[in-house]
Amino acid sequence: MPFPGPKAGSHGAGDRPKGPRIRAATWSHRETLDFLSLWGEEGIQAQLNRCHRNADVYQWISERMAEKGYSRDEDQCRTKGKDLKKSYKQAKLQEGPARQRCRFFHELDAILGGGKAGKGGPAASQWCQVVVKEEQESEPDLEAEEATAASSSSSSQTLAPPEEPLLPPPAIKEEKRSPPPAEEEPSGFQGAGGTCNTFPPEVTQRDYPGIPQPGERAEPQRCRVEEEEEEEEEGAPPGKRRKAFSRPRSLLSTREKLVRLRNRRKRPRDDRFDELIRDIRTHFRERERLFQGLWEEEKAQREKDRRLWAAEIAWIREMWTKSQKEREATAAGEDKQMNGPLHIEEENLNRNLSKNIEAITPKDTGVQEPLLLKSWLESHGRSFGHFIDGKWLKPDGRETCSIKNPTSGELLATTLQGSGEDVNAAVDAATKAFATWAQLPGYVRARHLYNVARTIQKHQRLLSLLESLDSGKLIREARDTDLPLVVRHFYHHAGWAQLMDVEMKGWKPLGIVAALTPRNFSLLTITWKVCPALAMGNTVILKPASSTRLAALFLAEVCSQAGLPPGVLNVITGDPGLGEALATHPGIDKVAFAGSAEVGRSLRRATAGTGKKLSLQLGGKLPFIVFDSADLDSAVDGLVDAIWLNQGQVHSAGSQLLLQESIAKDFIQRLKHRMGQLRLGDSLDKAVDMVALIDEKQRDAIECLVEAARAEGAEVFQAKTSLPSSGLFYPPTLITGVHTTSRCVREEIFGPVLVLLTFRTAKEALALGNSTPYGMVASVWTETLPLALEVARSLQVGTVWINGHNMLDAASAFGGYKESGFGRDGGKEGLYGYVRPNWENRPQSFTMDLKNKTFATSQGSVLPPVMAESKVPRSVASEPEGKIPSVDRTYKLYYGGAQKRPDSMSSRAVLDHDGKIIAYVADGSIKDIRNAVEAAHKVAPGWTKQTAHARAQILYYLAENLEVRRAEMASQLKVLTGAQEEAALREVDLSVQRLFYWAAYSDKYGGVVQETSLYGASLLFREPLGVVGIACPDEQPLLAFVSLLAPAIIRGNCVVMIPSERYPLLSLDFYQVLDTSDVPGGVVNIISGNRDQLSRGLAEHQDVQAVWYFGSKEGSALVEWASAGNLKRTWVNYGAEERCWANPQEGAGEEFLYQATQCKSVWMPMGDIFAN
Repeated sequence: MPFPGPKAGSHGAGDRPKGPRIRAATWSHRETLDFLSLWGEEGIQAQLNRCHRNADVYQWISERMAEKGYSRDEDQCRTKGKDLKKSYKQAKLQEGPARQRCRFFHELDAILGGGKAGKGGPAASQWCQVVVKEEQESEPDLEAEEATAASSSSSSQTLAPPEEPLLPPPAIKEEKRSPPPAEEEPSGFQGAGGTCNTFPPEVTQRDYPGIPQPGERAEPQRCRVEEEEEEEEEGAPPGKRRKAFSRPRSLLSTREKLVRLRNRRKRPRDDRFDELIRDIRTHFRERERLFQGLWEEEKAQREKDRRLWAAEIAWIREMWTKSQKEREATAAGEDKQMNGPLHIEEENLNRNLSKNIEAITPKDTGVQEPLLLKSWLESHGRSFGHFIDGKWLKPDGRETCSIKNPTSGELLATTLQGSGEDVNAAVDAATKAFATWAQLPGYVRARHLYNVARTIQKHQRLLSLLESLDSGKLIREARDTDLPLVVRHFYHHAGWAQLMDVEMKGWKPLGIVAALTPRNFSLLTITWKVCPALAMGNTVILKPASSTRLAALFLAEVCSQAGLPPGVLNVITGDPGLGEALATHPGIDKVAFAGSAEVGRSLRRATAGTGKKLSLQLGGKLPFIVFDSADLDSAVDGLVDAIWLNQGQVHSAGSQLLLQESIAKDFIQRLKHRMGQLRLGDSLDKAVDMVALIDEKQRDAIECLVEAARAEGAEVFQAKTSLPSSGLFYPPTLITGVHTTSRCVREEIFGPVLVLLTFRTAKEALALGNSTPYGMVASVWTETLPLALEVARSLQVGTVWINGHNMLDAASAFGGYKESGFGRDGGKEGLYGYVRPNWENRPQSFTMDLKNKTFATSQGSVLPPVMAESKVPRSVASEPEGKIPSVDRTYKLYYGGAQKRPDSMSSRAVLDHDGKIIAYVADGSIKDIRNAVEAAHKVAPGWTKQTAHARAQILYYLAENLEVRRAEMASQLKVLTGAQEEAALREVDLSVQRLFYWAAYSDKYGGVVQETSLYGASLLFREPLGVVGIACPDEQPLLAFVSLLAPAIIRGNCVVMIPSERYPLLSLDFYQVLDTSDVPGGVVNIISGNRDQLSRGLAEHQDVQAVWYFGSKEGSALVEWASAGNLKRTWVNYGAEERCWANPQEGAGEEFLYQATQCKSVWMPMGDIFAN
């Protein structure tokens, strides 16, 4: 609003007025409230704290008000800084009482204007209301007020601005007045941040007579008391007087104080505010009643659904029981009429609910599945034989085995116990079918697998029911998890059959595959073995577990219905002895086994030296690692699926829980609470979490291990769940307070038992996770992705799930490290176990009486240390000048980056092609092998973490330095092997070329991204094996040595090389090339001596991860037999000398990379932005 200009006779707007100092031009009360509501008490306090001069305070006030459209006399504003600062110090805003704070803001309002508010102006601010409240709390002292009347009057006259009239507050009547309508309220300002509006002249003249109009001259203003007296004398009605903003008592006259006291108790109550409060309360009461009614309806509906479901389950069980009784009565020859289904009546149900239940026809699959199963079983007379050559075979004189429901113990059917004759019949049928099946184009095999997948989908309900009743698996797991994966595998491998000529170029099928599957995940494990074998052109003989045969037999029948040629898939049933007879049959080319580690070792020894390929999928103690950065609730749910899925009878069960100490207490409480919510019952009940164990022997073994843990001082917690009266049930169990040496930590507990250990740091977690000899799977739970990836890469397991468990897919490789087996199922990596290179012939089966326990246990007979006819070869010794003898050279062992003398302190003679002694080399022993393995393990962590580029550079240096010694190496080859000079030079050149070839593969075989059905990333890492023992052949000694050495070290392995037994000099001279090529000491170790004896030491060593052997048949059989100790990978030639090392396919094929690496799948789910 415009402010009055300078008075007449002044020296100008910028000059200081003469005469006594008066208050600066004031704002109205509304302007003051506008300013205070805009900046607030805290903002003004902060600004006053920052202002050091009085003028700064008013400068800040003037700038702020100028931004909102107000204008002030800047010079007059500065004059009040001193008073404001003094009032601020006295008020002590931060620590003083409320009255002092309010007084300060009244003082500020008086300095800023303390003016008048228009009609309908905004309510007083909060500090104004505090003052009124404080004044109402006590009655004023009228005598004291009269005593100070004179001083108050003079003070008010001095502080009151003469430019603006001060009107007394209007008299308020006792009766209540209705508030004026909104449209009649004049508004000089709009809101807290509004600008100054210009009022019409007639309004201003009527309501604000003291404000001069444009073009008029300002008249001298009179004090407020004089105006009040004149108005009283004139009898002006009090209702037309403007209400002034209340000032502090020190600024009021005695008359004003008396007027305020009279009007204090006459203040009307705000009816509209009370009405608003009542409306709000009424609204919320109605909302509360509405939501309460909705909740009661929801509770009633849930109770109705629960009772309805209970009635349906009871009806299902009753029908199943009646069908069993009917079958038993029919078998006993009783002719008893069975009544139809009865209606269920429950006392707790009301009349309407009972009528609804009686009218419902059961539509759930649980009702129809037992009837469907019954029809299939009855179609076969509940008696099954073998499925061989596309038809059922029931030989006479065979024993039978009863298949029972693990939950109820009821008889489902009987199957045959096969014999050796049945194995021969199955092998003959598979061999006959292989001749035509392997020759079919990949497109034709793909169509067959596609048809099988479609047929399985048609019978998916019956298959899931068979899987549930056969193995005791929950029906929802079999239906929702296993069967979709089975169908997915057939579809996926139909694609590999189509692309075999492109993606698997240079490979051919093996022949007859024997698949031995366990009782847990029987149908899914069968699919893992059958699908890649059929896709690559092999035929299969399947021998399922003794207790889970029905699903395998039905799968064979489904394949026959889909049009699979007879003999391609055969199923024989029997005891474990039948599986061993099948595995050792000479007509079998590959054995694919999944089961326990003990049976795996037995198969490794039984198939040693027979030329059969072997893949093992074993179990073990698997870590479930939870860091303090994990989502604990999600980790608890994942742990329940990891250990108590299928009663813990899973090879991928996370039976070893590793918790970070900071969250151990909280996590255990959550876990125990979740364990108490688990339900045990029938496998057909979809609301059940756990079912019965497979047999009583397994339950006794679990109880024995748990009692042993309790005897060792461990704390055993078992959930208080109600166990069914019938069935082999065992409650979920948690064992805490154990040590790493406890039996329950070291041994696998194939059941619903979880063992807990704690750790402090991530390194300790890795040490605990890798301390077990097993390495199938692991789970890592953390929200920190770098930590999760680093832990996943450092764990020695075949599959790592990040923030999840039991994620499987046909496109992802699944298999184990260490004693959890070797070989992969799924993806392209799973195909290599069912093919061989095109150039390689099937190893000839041979029978020999080899005593593996005593074979190659000693160094054997060697040539005498000194031969009279020749001490030093001519090609090595220099021509003596006169009678000076040549210097004798001693060939030592090389390990740890240095030459070492042998522990046996003996040497072996090396002959040339004419049979003459050319040199003596160290004769290594088992002690030297152990020293070399120890040196390799010391350098292995650093060598593995070297970048691929660094390893490639080292191989390039090797090639460069080998080429420098080209003539020397060729000369030795010529002397040793009798080769022509041109052939010797060509072998050296091929060795240099081979080093270049493998150096190029250093950064091109590290892994891929697997395209799975997971919403996330599934990464495949090809990791080094560790320490690899390599026994080199005698053919082309230098080229074979380089061809085996280069792919092993380029992929990050450390090697212990056994050079050619006949020609070791070239390999022993190679250490000079190693020393000049920056190869870290211990990466390559060379031990010369008896090949079979040293190979035995490598195969029996528990810290060697793989052995490559190229030698005799006996040595090949020994290596495979001895490797069963820690189930290491082996690659032997079975005495065949057909490999041409100069041929790129045979000497540098893809097979070398496959044998030098092992695959790890890392699953990383997503779902923060989009739903998973």
